Amino acid sequence: MSEETSGTAPDPEITALLGFLGGQRRHVLGIIDGLGEEDLRRPVLPSGWHCLGLVQHLALDVERFWFRAVVAGDEEVIRGLGSGDDAWRVGPEVPAMEVFDRYRREAELADAVIATTAVDAAPVWWPRHLFGEPHLHTLRDVLLHVITETACHAGHLDAARELIDGRRWLVLT
Repeated sequence: MSEETSGTAPDPEITALLGFLGGQRRHVLGIIDGLGEEDLRRPVLPSGWHCLGLVQHLALDVERFWFRAVVAGDEEVIRGLGSGDDAWRVGPEVPAMEVFDRYRREAELADAVIATTAVDAAPVWWPRHLFGEPHLHTLRDVLLHVITETACHAGHLDAARELIDGRRWLVLT
């Protein structure tokens, strides 16, 4: 049933926050558009991460973790969570398009959770083993956290892309 037929309008705050998150998601994929497999896997910063690993991190440790695990409490997702930096590792047999598709799919699944959750709803599950006592108390808090983290990583991708081939996302004249 669509919102038009159900008689409920989307929450304007959620609509605004999703707009900002959507912009950052597009930035993530846009700044690496056109890079080949080799460049996507080439570390260019001393920490050793590469663009493809960062996108997979965003799919699994950000979109999936914060929305499907924390906000929705999806037991299957919680049981399947990796440890440490597993999400940053992309095997050589995994094509880049598979990682990009996973990111897009996790964003769609996150949006479905967001669409069915009140902005002031408390998270269903909290990873105390990682973060101690909860410091994000509502869907709003989680959305703001994810927007910030995605924007931060989009900036990392900006730097990586400029080091790889000189391309810049935002060119100021």
